[in-house]
Amino acid sequence: MNQGKIWTVVKPSVGLPLLLGSVATIVILVHFAILTHTTWFPKFMNGKTAAIESPVNVG
Repeated sequence: MNQGKIWTVVKPSVGLPLLLGSVATIVILVHFAILTHTTWFPKFMNGKTAAIESPVNVG
């Protein structure tokens, strides 16, 4: 482990919950942002399939 010395500064009983808590918070925030800013994600989370649009002939 190349970052093993960090545990001489921060106790693992404090550092690991902070690390895992921050990762979980970021994941929740990213999913919330996608959920509120897209139209397809709520449908996907509810199990609906996406409507496939046919390509438009140009020219």
